[in-house]
Amino acid sequence: MSMDPYSSGGFDLFGAMFVIIPVLIIGVFIFIFVKGISEWSSNNKSPILSVPAEVITKRTRTSGGHGNSSASTSYYVTFEVQSGDRIELRVNGSEFGMLAEQDLGILTFQGTRYKGFERDKTV
Repeated sequence: MSMDPYSSGGFDLFGAMFVIIPVLIIGVFIFIFVKGISEWSSNNKSPILSVPAEVITKRTRTSGGHGNSSASTSYYVTFEVQSGDRIELRVNGSEFGMLAEQDLGILTFQGTRYKGFERDKTV
């Protein structure tokens, strides 16, 4: 009787992995898709708010750029509203460049969706 290291008592480990891995990958894609749709729907149901705020900090996140793939950069800004609560929102590159830490103004947002920031020109 031969001992196959990838088989145990009728259980084929390679065959199981051949099924489990694609199912896990598909499951992750479905989870990400459902989460995205849920956030989009939640944002659409949220009211559009305009509140006094201060730009606290800015950050970027770069992904990709390995081998022949191009890099992608995401831009985030943290705002502090009058209650002291902080909100980090994703913004586009041109908005990111126009905002500076300690800017004061009116932040407009809807859920987690950035709508704009009007700088207070009197300060």
